[in-house]
This record gives sequence, structure tokens and C-alpha cells, in this order.
Amino acid sequence: MSFKHLFSRALEAAPDRLHFAAQSHHLWPDASYAGQIAAWEDAAMLADHKWDRIFSEVIPEAQRHIARELALPDPATIAFSPNTHDFLVRIVSALPMERPRVLASDGEFHSFRRQSLRWAEAGRIELVTVPLDQVVETAEAGGFDLIYASQVQFNSGQALGGLERLAALARPEGPWVVIDGYHGFMATPTDLSAIAGQAFYLSGGYKYAMAGEGVCFLHAPPGYAPRPEVTGWYAAFDDLAARQGEVGYAPDGRRFLGSTFDASGLYRFNAVQRMLASEGLTTASISAHCDALKTRFLSADPRPDLRLISGPQARFLALQGDRAPALHDALNQAGVVTDLRGDVLRIGFALYQDANDVDALIGRLRA
Repeated sequence: MSFKHLFSRALEAAPDRLHFAAQSHHLWPDASYAGQIAAWEDAAMLADHKWDRIFSEVIPEAQRHIARELALPDPATIAFSPNTHDFLVRIVSALPMERPRVLASDGEFHSFRRQSLRWAEAGRIELVTVPLDQVVETAEAGGFDLIYASQVQFNSGQALGGLERLAALARPEGPWVVIDGYHGFMATPTDLSAIAGQAFYLSGGYKYAMAGEGVCFLHAPPGYAPRPEVTGWYAAFDDLAARQGEVGYAPDGRRFLGSTFDASGLYRFNAVQRMLASEGLTTASISAHCDALKTRFLSADPRPDLRLISGPQARFLALQGDRAPALHDALNQAGVVTDLRGDVLRIGFALYQDANDVDALIGRLRA
């Protein structure tokens, strides 16, 4: 089955391109164009008062979509930011101890890896990293103030097991558990209902939510990090009349808000969510479509000297080997967009591909 009609603008923009890097930059569906136009039209028509609509309609709709996707009991625990790095900085700023001890996997994305290494270098935190499959056991041994790990690792596609065991360690006074869900959100069905009261979860729309950049979110469990030290004025947006000198915070997820931002990503996100609903497409059905494409690719075994290292929950195949850089470059020359991380070639699958695209990829890879 083909869903190319939902992506006609992006596909027609480069008709000879084979785009197999959805895990790196997902092509935008046509619905996102309508969302972008709606954002512009609201700004033109409402001017300053556009923020009334954004906070009363656009943000609550986006919160509801995310809460439904993740089985969160309360959409109000969700805050938005242009990127997940903002949330990382605010979470760490809220930790009450002077030099928190942080546990993370050794395969976290650059936004965490770079910042945590710099903090450790400056003495701001004590950082301990272990392989992903050792995170839960190491955390259970105790002695950490913050535990940070990806639901699905960006480079290897390996999935974190034991989320409920990690969440069981969390306490408002510490440790805090933060799950980076960027390669899990809308890539694999995710139910956070059992851990929503204990664990932070952050992700965004750039990958599998198909909404582009600028629309990242954080689920912040009630009672955890009530007063981030790094804070923007939107964190008390509904209390702007408070006396100067008093730093108040919203009681829900809004306590993690920053300041003025470009809201067009939220419009795109909502438009794409409405499109998926109208088409009857869920994360499970999209995953099934992509899994069929992955199976078709793997059954042909066009992987010279490369080893499959990704897990089944990843929406992409991570293929490791010395030839990966050369193959990535050759595919690029042949009009095939993939992604390279060191000696790992990543091939991402998406709704805008069909069996013919996979066959074309196999043919060009063999060539």
C-alpha cells in the first residue's frame, strides 16, 4: 500500500531522490504545509492577540495529541520548547544538590552528550556512563541524583528495557529519571501510564511525528522540579500581574516553559495529527508499514560486509562496518539519502516509501 499522496509536495520537490533517512530528517507531509500557512494567517489576522489563541487552543490541542499517544493521564503535564536541550538545562538547574551525580548510557544524542561532558569538565556534575543494557542495574545500585537514558538510541537503534524498574527509583527529592524518547515517540507504540507520576519524558516533532523542527516537548511528573533555576517568563504566563521580585511558577508542566518562541511548529504538529486521524493511521499501523519495508530490504540481504546492530523497536536499520562510510557516499552520489554515524550506516523507513522504493534502494546498493 502506498501513502505517497500524503507527501506530494516533498516528493515532487525532488522526484529523483530516494529518501531513506527518516530517522535523521523526516520528509514533511502536505498537512504540515497547511499548518504552516495557518500559523502565518493567525499572525496576520490576530497580531499580538495570536498568543491568546496559541495558549488557549493550539497548545492544548497539541498536549491532547501527545497525551493520547503516550497514554498520559493529564495533558497539562506537557510543556513545549524549540529543542530538547532547553529542557535538559532546566531539569539540571532544578536539582537541589550542588554537584549532582548523573548516570547515563554511553550512546546518548549529542545534545545530552556534549552538554553533560562540558558540565563534568567544569565540575558542575559528576558523570557516569555505562552501556545501555547496564543502565537499569547500575541505577538500582544507588548513589545517583539524575538518571538519563534514551528509549531507543539514536545511533544503534537499541531499546532501553526496564523503564518501570527505573521509574520505581524516582523520588521528588532525587533521583530523577529522564527518558529521551526522540527515537521512540511515534516510532513504536509507547504507554507511559504506569510511570507518568515518576519519570520525565522528552521528545519532539522532527522525526517520526513528521512536524519538523521547533516543536519539542517535555512531560514533567507532578511534584518533581517545581522551580527550575533556568526559567523564562512564560513559566508564569498566567500570573504576569504578580508583584515584581517574586518568582512564581505554574503548578503544571508550564513551569518548564521558556520565553517567546516560534509557534509554527505546533500548528504543523496539530495539522499532521489531524491528518493521521482522518486517514486512520496510528503509530502501530505506520510501524507495521515500515516493518514490512524493513523485512523486504533484509530479505534481499544487500549488505556487503555490514553487521545489523539495531533492535526491532527502531524505525531504522543500523548497519555497522568499515565499508559504511564509502557506501554512504556512493549512495549519496546515486541519489539515495541515508545517514552515517561513524562506521554505522543508518537506513530509515517511513510512510512516504513503498515496496518499489525499497527495490530501487536494493538495486542501487548492489550497484
